[in-house]
Amino acid sequence: MRRCCWRRRVLVAACLGAALLLLGATLSLLPESENRALGSGWFGGKRRNALQMLYDLDQGPSLALAEVHRQRRNLLRRACSHHTRKQRLLQPEDLRHVLVDDAHGLLYCYIPKVACTNWKRVLLAMSSPTSQDPQAIPAHEAHAPGRLPSLADFSPTEINRRLRAYLAFLFVREPFERLASAYRNKFTRPYSAAFQRHYGTRIVRRLRPHPHPDALARGHDVRFAEFLAYLLDPRTRRNEPFNEHWERAHALCHPCRLRYDVVGKFETLAEDAAFVLGLVGIPDLHFPAPPPRAKAATTHDQAMRLFQDISPFYQRRLFDLYKMDFLLFNYSTPSYLRLY
Repeated sequence: MRRCCWRRRVLVAACLGAALLLLGATLSLLPESENRALGSGWFGGKRRNALQMLYDLDQGPSLALAEVHRQRRNLLRRACSHHTRKQRLLQPEDLRHVLVDDAHGLLYCYIPKVACTNWKRVLLAMSSPTSQDPQAIPAHEAHAPGRLPSLADFSPTEINRRLRAYLAFLFVREPFERLASAYRNKFTRPYSAAFQRHYGTRIVRRLRPHPHPDALARGHDVRFAEFLAYLLDPRTRRNEPFNEHWERAHALCHPCRLRYDVVGKFETLAEDAAFVLGLVGIPDLHFPAPPPRAKAATTHDQAMRLFQDISPFYQRRLFDLYKMDFLLFNYSTPSYLRLY
């Protein structure tokens, strides 16, 4: 079975040789003999890379956390098989959110509002020639264009090599809690004034009857219901793609086209981040402390409060819009929704 998956991984790379990635071909764990052939460095050295370490874990005695991630991979694969029918070709530009760490053999698909700032900090710290505390890296520096290479920046041949040999991982979050977090961060915080002028004014102009001139100029007081109406308005996606902060996770990272070796979750961020860094093998590097459990519970309450004033009709439409993220990443329908 693993050798069959390895053949599919090679097929992914072969399709990208023609500047396209076949939708159905997926990344997978490599048989040990193939790992050695690919090497580390990750294309000819003797050092074992993160993907090889994960393969060794899968072949050895069962460890609780390794088993959790094995089950998540299997659940994702089954969900993709059950819920995806149409296939299309992915172009290299579709890989824009997949960041590359050549020094450690990693591919990380970042999803905004799922600890991506801290993951970018960690990747920058790992690539630094001197020891650096990830938390000391300013957020604006972590997000600066060009600081971290994207898989889309490479030639098809170079993309192929990395897809075959690197550990691919992503982190996901309960879809509506992520959406609520994006709304609060981008539309209710003074430091997001530029974002509000760009998107908030557009939302007010389109959806608010008789808006105040100040709201038209600043877009600083967008209501949650207006934000959701904007997402559901067919004109929104017809005019331009969703902004990455509320784009669906599966549309950013294509988990049914690319095989992810580790599916981390925001709800278990500390454990899952430690698992990835353990595979990389940098003992002195620690992921920035995630929010305490109490704060995590608060994000659920915040989402519940925001949605309680949304009509069942719009709740259903919004759930349908984000349904694939719920299905692929094994999230239950929020109990506060009134869908029927």
